[in-house]
Amino acid sequence: MWLFKRKPQIETKGLAEPGDDLYALFGITPTASTGTPVTPDAALRVPAVGSAIRVISEAVATLDVSIKRIEADGTEVQDAGHQALPLLRDQANDWTDGFSFIRDLVIDALSDDKGGMAYVNRLADGRIAEIIRYRRGVIDVQFDQTTGEPSYKIDGRRVPASDMIHLRSPFGRSPLSLAREAIGVAIALDSHAAKLFGRGARPSGALMFPKGMGEASVKAARTAWKATHEGSDANGQTAILYDGAEFKPFTFNSTDAQFLENRKFQILEIARAFRVPPSMLFDHDRATWSNTEQMGREFLSYTLEPWLRATEGALRRALFTDEERGTHAVRFDRDDLTRADLSTRATVINSLISSRTINPNEGRQWIGLTPREGGDEFLNPNITETQVPAPGAPEDKEDPDAA
Repeated sequence: MWLFKRKPQIETKGLAEPGDDLYALFGITPTASTGTPVTPDAALRVPAVGSAIRVISEAVATLDVSIKRIEADGTEVQDAGHQALPLLRDQANDWTDGFSFIRDLVIDALSDDKGGMAYVNRLADGRIAEIIRYRRGVIDVQFDQTTGEPSYKIDGRRVPASDMIHLRSPFGRSPLSLAREAIGVAIALDSHAAKLFGRGARPSGALMFPKGMGEASVKAARTAWKATHEGSDANGQTAILYDGAEFKPFTFNSTDAQFLENRKFQILEIARAFRVPPSMLFDHDRATWSNTEQMGREFLSYTLEPWLRATEGALRRALFTDEERGTHAVRFDRDDLTRADLSTRATVINSLISSRTINPNEGRQWIGLTPREGGDEFLNPNITETQVPAPGAPEDKEDPDAA
């Protein structure tokens, strides 16, 4: 008889189902609250995290983008014929529109330590054919330890840095990565709540047996209890207990351990990590009419403006030639975010025209109207008398016989 020694089965892990050791190689470490790594996919399942990332990325992508030519006197004029403008406004490539490209670029920067990256595909004559945002992990970036200069590879092929759009977060770490412990606590609270309402976090009660009850009676009582009170079809049945056994129900209030308060506090922690006002994450506990408007202005100034500047810089560095970088710039129209109602806008525009800060044609441009003849003059319409002949009226001619 031949005896074969069975070899122990070796556990293998691949990139499709990585373990904790592989996560550690990519800088993703387990959290103390859950004991597992907080991956971007897991973090996005937390409503506060998904809402924070969406409100920043979609706010950037919804703004009208334009390419400006910088004149010698410092003024900026729109360059509607620039080759890169259709890629940002219409289609970045055959399968990605401009809105989705900018939104996903910011999402990557908010959730990945490497930042948001896209490849600018140029033709032989230097013209831009398309902009491609590859899936996460396809583009490899390495930084020089001394200068921090990045070098890029796509599927092992080295790519010039001038052909890469690279949007990075502050500190070289994404907010999602820096807040992984806070997000891990939110995940743990969500998991506990799910188990709580699934009757798994705490028992509903206990069977109490009198002293001296035999083992057979205990088994019979437990069997009868399971048959009547456990299972999908056990609702409303009568319990049968043996030999003086009693059932003592447990009452549990989630606020006993400040459970709800802890969940609300994690929303504030996530809002701090992404620098988003809590009201924009639909936490209105401390929101009023006055401070909500103030928090909206702070969101524009301290949250969105840095991301807009960083996105403009990343696009400018990769989409322009060396000669164009000194004369062209990418601009997002901030007026779309600060635009008030029509009545307020009309009052403000009229005040600016009256003070001769802007001319009528500039005011008409703000509300989407075409210029009119004579609208380039800086006049105060409230004190300046202008005579405009009625349509079809004959022009006044000087009478030669008049004295």
